[in-house]
Amino acid sequence: MKTEGQIRIPSGCAISAVISKNGNKLSGEPVINSMKPMHDRSNGLGGGFAGYGIYPEYKNFYALHLFFDSRATRKECEAFLKERFEIVQSELIPTRTVPAITDKPIVWRYFAAPLQSVFRPLQLEEKEFVARTVMEINAGLPGAYVFSSGKNMGTFKAVGFPEDVGLFYKLEEYEGYSWTAHGRYPTNTPGWWGGAHPFTLLDYSVVHNGEISSYDANRRFIEMFGYQCTLQTDTEVITYIMDYLLRVQKLTLTEAASVIAAPFWSTIAAKADPDDRKKHTFLRTVFPSLLITGPFSIVFGFEGGLMALNDRLKLRSMVVGEKDDRVFIASEEAAIRAMEPDAKNIWSPAGGEPVIVKVKEGALS
Repeated sequence: MKTEGQIRIPSGCAISAVISKNGNKLSGEPVINSMKPMHDRSNGLGGGFAGYGIYPEYKNFYALHLFFDSRATRKECEAFLKERFEIVQSELIPTRTVPAITDKPIVWRYFAAPLQSVFRPLQLEEKEFVARTVMEINAGLPGAYVFSSGKNMGTFKAVGFPEDVGLFYKLEEYEGYSWTAHGRYPTNTPGWWGGAHPFTLLDYSVVHNGEISSYDANRRFIEMFGYQCTLQTDTEVITYIMDYLLRVQKLTLTEAASVIAAPFWSTIAAKADPDDRKKHTFLRTVFPSLLITGPFSIVFGFEGGLMALNDRLKLRSMVVGEKDDRVFIASEEAAIRAMEPDAKNIWSPAGGEPVIVKVKEGALS
């Protein structure tokens, strides 16, 4: 008989998150600890974290985190960035030696502001200019990958178990109002540094447990609008879909959730409120290629909040808990208890129903 570790675990991958609704600073250590009881959901081929509010001293600059395969690649990429950005700080991302983390690339970060003299003549908004720059580097500069590009937030990921990745990046030394975490169990894509979660674009980040059977349709649609999927895993496309729906199409979070986890037509037809029925009909009709099919649970991070979402059939586990001003989200209750043993109101969101938590207005000012 085969034992665990010799067979595929179809419900594998671990996700975890925490946010303070009052905007209080939280160390990265609790979210690292939340991944330990879910160790067997990963297989060591990817782990990562995203922290929001971690760079207050550079909050007005984009924090660009990059992997480089060589010093020559870094110099080439840096010359490219200097043509487009004012770089106010350039440095190695601090790490410590962890025996389990091997074959590491050069892990670098820049704090930078787009040059108005460059992007204004192109008639582009600042965020669109940054997003296009990320795509251009990831698709056109071999050996260089931008894996984080938001303001006052950062992603930290590697090949390894998430608890080792957290130690590697010294995340206990960072403080943010919100954290997400992921332990990877890749099923049909490679395990490599750029393919670990979270996947990000600007201040958006996604951690995901599941498989996207609609990936090709989703990818073909989103690439018509300038996005390029280059990181060799299906989850990348979710981040670009959310950026397209929220930043480009100006949908609300609940509307975006109704696109990617759209209600069944029979569910829409049964809605009592005609305006609600009309809205969901419109979203399903206009964005049919952005419906994500297959089992998934995701935590979507953005400036000032988190959104948790299951597929409409709820084929992947996800639980939510609370304590004081903090809200916890994880694949298992054990992960929440590792962050807060006295967490209350533990519950499981329904399939296709988003759980949206935002920092109180003015708390981050």
